[in-house]
Amino acid sequence: MHTGSTAEALDPFAGALARSGVELRRGATTALQVNVGFLCNQSCRHCHLNAGPHRTEVMTRATMDAVEAFALRGGFSTIDITGGAPELVPGIAEFLERLAKLAPRILFRANLTALAARPDLIALLARLRVVIVASFPSLSASQTDAQRGAGVFEASIGTMRLLNAAGYGREGTGLELDLVSNPAGAFFPPGQAATDSRFHRELARTQGVAFNHLYTFANVPLGRFRAWLTASGNLEAYSRRLAEGFNPCTVSGLMCRYQVSVSWEGFLYDCDFNLARELPLGGVLRHVATADAGPRPGTGIATGDHCFACTAGSGFTCGGTIAP
Repeated sequence: MHTGSTAEALDPFAGALARSGVELRRGATTALQVNVGFLCNQSCRHCHLNAGPHRTEVMTRATMDAVEAFALRGGFSTIDITGGAPELVPGIAEFLERLAKLAPRILFRANLTALAARPDLIALLARLRVVIVASFPSLSASQTDAQRGAGVFEASIGTMRLLNAAGYGREGTGLELDLVSNPAGAFFPPGQAATDSRFHRELARTQGVAFNHLYTFANVPLGRFRAWLTASGNLEAYSRRLAEGFNPCTVSGLMCRYQVSVSWEGFLYDCDFNLARELPLGGVLRHVATADAGPRPGTGIATGDHCFACTAGSGFTCGGTIAP
């Protein structure tokens, strides 16, 4: 790839924005994403954070208190809890109770195999009417297990049945269960609308399972997925494909424009991918306890070559594709 300048060589995504005449700047910050830690009961191949059973990083009660105070100051419309596996973090239930009072919409990015062991947490999520977002990459058991670990497909189906029994994914309950599908390898996901229709049809027919929405994401070349790309000889080709698929029409809908992300330590980032890349909000490591509110509209956003994963083709956010 021709870079044209030293700056572009360091950040080819910034160069792509410049060539397209597009700026990436913040709008109003309406969403707070909270990464409560890297501890997980799985070591998924596509994980951008290297989360797994060996990780010990989890959010402390003191940091939870600081995040709660920040959420109160920020007046966010959405609070999004992610990990790791949030289910494994000590004090997560009480933290959810406290955050649910501060925003009309709470998202919980669940690990279905960890959630199965927490019927108390399922009951709490239902009572608080928290939206559950869960990774379920494929209708194929072998593909799912290859990405997320042996036995994960069957365990995930079992947890979805428990969630359905609690009212999640069922029409008329208002309890939302959304699924996320990531490709198993170094390629783009199929179209979201067609995939959503196929998952609804096949899960109902073969498993008797219901859910609300399915979102397709491109895998971001960070963490364990980047290590796999490198080891398999796919990094250069995959990165090139992402860059060649850059679509400037997706930039206005990127999640980093309207959310702020907090790490398990309490530091602020534009998004969870920048957290993984260690690119702090505003270029300076700042703790949530020292921030009055979310970033101001018009401020810049830290970028890197990983950002091509969010802007390739139809684009991808935590809420699925961007452009039609």
